[in-house]
Amino acid sequence: MRALWEYVTAHYAQLVFDSYQHLSAVVQSVLIATIVGVVVGVLTYRNPLAANLATATSSVILTVPAFALLGLLIPLFGLGVVPSIAALVLYSLLPIVRNTIVGLNAVDPALTDAARGIGMSRLDTLARVELRLVWPSILSAMRISTQMSMGVLAIAAYVKGPGLGNLIFTGLARVGSPTAVPMALTGTLLIVVLALALDAILVLVGRLTTSKGIR
Repeated sequence: MRALWEYVTAHYAQLVFDSYQHLSAVVQSVLIATIVGVVVGVLTYRNPLAANLATATSSVILTVPAFALLGLLIPLFGLGVVPSIAALVLYSLLPIVRNTIVGLNAVDPALTDAARGIGMSRLDTLARVELRLVWPSILSAMRISTQMSMGVLAIAAYVKGPGLGNLIFTGLARVGSPTAVPMALTGTLLIVVLALALDAILVLVGRLTTSKGIR
């Protein structure tokens, strides 16, 4: 523990910067995946074949090992931030697409009929009734994607991605040196702390944006 504390105090500024990069990359990726996933869900939920195809496609992406997916993205995007963000977005899609489709299909038709009956357009009904009802389900998917992305981004150090994964990879590469274990352990612990903190923030967002009736 003493070696760990000494490493943290000696590299505090770098750890803060790496933590910010890690958190920023995950937040951006999940937001992009949420926009894409919700749009895909909205466009496909009324057609069972299209909905199954969207879910199956995102499921297949999730089965590809992280190292393999990152390797496949290198010819397209090179090394660095872009392939890392692309991989996180792809991995985050399945929970969001699935929860959006399932949630929209579960909305009581009587509610949408009532909305249309008072003069709402199809788009108004979707935005002001259906998506509001499905929001807790979408937020739950975002929480799952966030936790998953936190771990996957650590592996993105393989393609020189941003964040705390570089600490872990560098520490493992220096096994036998005095700083190896503190470096790898610090990176791992910070990822866990950031994941828990971001999950708590999403829970708070859910409480603030979800009406009591829906809860």
